[in-house]
Amino acid sequence: MAVTLERPAAGRPDREQALVNRQPELDPSPVRSEASTDVPALVIDHVTKRFVVGRKKKPVVAIDDVSMRIRRGEIYGVLGANGSGKSTLIRLVSTLLTIDTGRVEVFGLDITRREMEVKRLINRVSVDAAFFKKLSPAENLSYAARLYGVNAKWAAQESVRIMARLGVKKSRLSRPVEQMSRGMQQKVAIARALLTSPTLLLLDEPTTGLDPRSKLDVQAFIEEVMATHDATIVLTTHDMEVANRLCNRLAILADGRVVVEGTPEELRRQISTADQQASLHDVFMRFTGRSLDDDIEEEEDNE
Repeated sequence: MAVTLERPAAGRPDREQALVNRQPELDPSPVRSEASTDVPALVIDHVTKRFVVGRKKKPVVAIDDVSMRIRRGEIYGVLGANGSGKSTLIRLVSTLLTIDTGRVEVFGLDITRREMEVKRLINRVSVDAAFFKKLSPAENLSYAARLYGVNAKWAAQESVRIMARLGVKKSRLSRPVEQMSRGMQQKVAIARALLTSPTLLLLDEPTTGLDPRSKLDVQAFIEEVMATHDATIVLTTHDMEVANRLCNRLAILADGRVVVEGTPEELRRQISTADQQASLHDVFMRFTGRSLDDDIEEEEDNE
């Protein structure tokens, strides 16, 4: 299931290959959702998450009474600076973290009471995606496909197609993942998530570490997925260009709380004047009191 893919244990190449080979092949097609089109894709209802950092310290509130209602078939963006709670929110929705208070539903399914059903509807791409490093992208993708019951032959063909669409040649799919750049590994993570045809796709900073050309490839492919698949996407980012191009609606997160929500145009219109048209960056600064430039510079320094 989705959680299994996030933290595979490291090991020798022969042991990792054995893990891949012994996975059973199940149904010949990806998991499909039978969720009603009448229910929202995702409901986050007054959710709070705290982390205990020490016995004598107060718990840190990472998500503070957050509520969202995301419609089926839309790309919903969550904008926020580093430490705003974006990744924590995605981990809560993907069942990697437990909720302290509140409720989350995926297509009407409560993620606490019907966790296994929810996991078959979702997949997640994160900036810290984990792989079997000694294995190749092709082998990692094959392993993921079998976990979701996807036919091996179909998965192999689809893996090549998806990676090619992301700008990765077939010849590079046989090299160990550990020999690939951070940006290339991120493309493999995106392909892994899309291979299982999730109904709800959670993209946590999917373009982090990518060069400008690769960012455009990923953005174009996300648009293609939305045009050809019955999918809903939640996208966290601090890239204003990505948010403006892809997202139908946006929520800005600051200190674990939603400070404003709306379409990109609605948000810009809120603070525009007769003399000056506001940008999303202006909107972010107005509602959070800070700029995202420092985060972007920090990201570039760490590459």
